[in-house]
Amino acid sequence: MIAVVGSDGSGKSTLSADILQHIRKTRPAEAGYLGLGSGEQGRAIGRWPMIGPRLHAYLDSVADRLRDPQQTIPGILPALYALRKSRKRHAQFDTLLEQRRAGIAIVTDRYPQSEVPGLHDGPIMAGIAATPRIAALQAEERALYAEMAQSQPTLVIRLNVDVDTAMARKPDHVRSLIARKVETVRQLTFADAPIVDLDATVPYEEELAAALAAVDAALAVV
Repeated sequence: MIAVVGSDGSGKSTLSADILQHIRKTRPAEAGYLGLGSGEQGRAIGRWPMIGPRLHAYLDSVADRLRDPQQTIPGILPALYALRKSRKRHAQFDTLLEQRRAGIAIVTDRYPQSEVPGLHDGPIMAGIAATPRIAALQAEERALYAEMAQSQPTLVIRLNVDVDTAMARKPDHVRSLIARKVETVRQLTFADAPIVDLDATVPYEEELAAALAAVDAALAVV
C-alpha cells in the first residue's frame, strides 16, 4: 500500500499515476480510490440553472462548518450526511485491504487518518456537537477513522508545497483552506508508517525519480 499525501496543488494525482505505472512493470497493482466525490458533486450542482450557484454556495458553507473545529456542526441532517459519506469511505477502504491481502499493490493519492479531523481525509465532523445525538454520530464517525488508521501503509510519500505554489496550481480553491492543509500535513503520522518527504516544487523529473527510488526500496522487502 503506497499512499501519496499532501495539500491540494501538491501534485498527488500526477505522481500517484506515474508510481502506479512504474509498479505495474514488475507486479500486479491497482489505483486505490478513497475520495468522497463531494467536490465534483458540488461543482455539478453549481452548474444547475437558476438555483445552482446559490445552492452550491450554501452547501459549501455547510461543509465548511462541518470541517471547522471552531464551528458548531450545523444540524442533524448534515451530520447524518457526513456519517454516510464516511461509511462509504470505510467500505472502499475495506475493498482496498482485501486487494492488498490478495497480493495486489495499491497506490492511492489519499489515505484515511484520525489525527487531524476535517482535513486530509480525516473525520468530516470536526466541528462542535451541539446535541447528544450529534455527538453520538460524531463519535461513530471518529471510530470508523480510528479503525482505518490502524492499517499502516507500506510507504507514505508526503508532498510538501508552499501556499503560493499550491494556489497557482489550484486557483479556484480557497487560500485559507489551502494554508491550513499545507500547515497540518506534517502532523500526520499514519500509525508511524515509513514516510518520505519530497519537495513538490522542484522539477517534476527530480521529484518522480526520488519517489520511485523510495517505492522500489519499500517494495523490495515486501
